Amino acid sequence: MRTRLLGLALIFLAAASTAMASVRTASGLRLGQNGEITRFVVDISESVPFEVKVLGDPDRAVVLLPQMRFAVDPGAGEQGQGVVRGFRVHVTEIGSSVVLDLNRPVSVLAAFMIPPRDGAGHRLVVDLKPQGPPDATSLTQLAALTPPPPLRKPPARRVVVLDAGHGGIDPGAVSAGGFYEKEITLAMAQEMRRKLLALGRYTVVMTRDSDVFLSLAERVRAAREAQADLFVSIHADSIGERAHRGGTVYTLSQTASDKEAEALAARENKADIIVGVDFGNQPKEVMSILIDLAQRETMNLSAQFAQHLSDEMRQRVPMNRNAHRFAGFRVLSAPDVPSVLVELGYLSNPKDEAIIRSPAGRAKFAEALAEAVDRYFATLAH
Repeated sequence: MRTRLLGLALIFLAAASTAMASVRTASGLRLGQNGEITRFVVDISESVPFEVKVLGDPDRAVVLLPQMRFAVDPGAGEQGQGVVRGFRVHVTEIGSSVVLDLNRPVSVLAAFMIPPRDGAGHRLVVDLKPQGPPDATSLTQLAALTPPPPLRKPPARRVVVLDAGHGGIDPGAVSAGGFYEKEITLAMAQEMRRKLLALGRYTVVMTRDSDVFLSLAERVRAAREAQADLFVSIHADSIGERAHRGGTVYTLSQTASDKEAEALAARENKADIIVGVDFGNQPKEVMSILIDLAQRETMNLSAQFAQHLSDEMRQRVPMNRNAHRFAGFRVLSAPDVPSVLVELGYLSNPKDEAIIRSPAGRAKFAEALAEAVDRYFATLAH
């Protein structure tokens, strides 16, 4: 018996060692400079997907990474160099990020992974240079510096912005069958776009059409820059209770309509933490003022469309008993764009997942959206 127990213990220890070894680790973060170019290097245990975003007000460069362990000196980012004043690390349940605080606007000259060589392991390299003249800046930086030009849209065409939730290193919920929410929402948004365009009455803008990460602020800004007449954010929830199922349509409110809506908004609003901008610690008074800035007319229009959409969805797919709810989603906070957030159903429920992931199911959701959009704009015309 003792021999068997010893054997089991050794197997357990070996498995634990393997699991620990498989955890991605960043073992070094450092800055260097060559002329006007500032180089940021991350020593990583393996090659990983990444994204680099340049943000303004204040100037920052954010390196988005999968979740990993940072075995580095806590004070490593206090000393800056070149265009970087210093850097800080953020690790959440969604992923990891390194925020480079800048002393001036920059452009990303290059960002790449170097495979192991010359005795060194995997390295992520980001080269930054001071921002050049306007024709050399990136679209992201240019948008931060100047207001977007007014868009001229045909008077007969309304602009509908479809926002596929999550993306990039933010996978969202995981379905009962092991699929990521970010994949499901993108497929649904693409089907909805196809349906709306086939009507020939709408201009459709996607906040993302590939597997990229967008902060909540970027999603709202995309809607405003497109001069959207309607903004629809697409999600699919997951909870511990597998029997719970059905779709829900949410609109913005200072107070949630129920505990479940409040908890869901709290989870979704964490997306901005991944880029080092945590608005969750704002005083309640500030959050109240921000939400109150949403125009009353816009919120009323959002509620009107939400009712149309929940009615149309109920005719085609399973819905929650309380299908229209209210919560403090930041992605719905554009003060001049009627906005709703659609939870297609619960990915933790196999029946909901089967509907949401099937081509026939996506077609039903797209039909519901198209009918609701037509009804909504027809109401406004009278």
